[in-house]
Amino acid sequence: MALILSIETSTIVCSVALAKNGVVVSKRENHDEKSHAKSLTLYIDEVLNESKVGFNQIDAIAVSKGPGSYTGLRIGVSVGKGLCYALGKPLIAINTLQLMCFSVINKIIKKEVFVDEFNKSTLLPMIDARRMEVYTGLYTSEGEKIREVAAEIINKESFAELLEKNKIVCFGDGAIKVNEIIKHKNFTYIPDICPLAENMAALSEESFKMKNFENTAYFEPFYLKDFVATIPKKNIFG
Repeated sequence: MALILSIETSTIVCSVALAKNGVVVSKRENHDEKSHAKSLTLYIDEVLNESKVGFNQIDAIAVSKGPGSYTGLRIGVSVGKGLCYALGKPLIAINTLQLMCFSVINKIIKKEVFVDEFNKSTLLPMIDARRMEVYTGLYTSEGEKIREVAAEIINKESFAELLEKNKIVCFGDGAIKVNEIIKHKNFTYIPDICPLAENMAALSEESFKMKNFENTAYFEPFYLKDFVATIPKKNIFG
């Protein structure tokens, strides 16, 4: 049982949530692109003030560890680590793709989304990695990992063998491109699913109970691919 502040910045969405014993008591989110730097610390202050909670009352800080946006992850993890150092609190890291699975599971529980035979389905969260590439993994309908996270190039044959024997539920900003080219009776696409801090509550609470903490000094986000800095075309020739 704990009071955990969660930070999620792996995509264009910036979100913060405060959960007590795995139940969200306050949350904020912004879906505007490049809002992380200006919104994150403000949202942290707001959720704590709204809940009448002081920084020292927090038991742990949870961050989404990726995969996802290089810049977004850096901002979220840097703020999370800074708070852990200042407050002497443990750091919890949550896999972004697994977090997205819990976003869907929570919508199913609340009956906001219906998927036929959901309990028999394989979950396929996807984060856009530009062009036809996505970051993805396979999970059970309860959010348990089946296959490790990987970067994949999507084409018409993607997941063909899996689809012949399994119902697949696909979601996330990377799933939009998949939905356009994969047509199969066992394929279901759920729109408007993104990783949010509020859906980190159950995962972070479980990690806290198991004392599954990160080494704050050495923890780095899981980028999956190395960051490559490029020069905008208009600036190539000075």
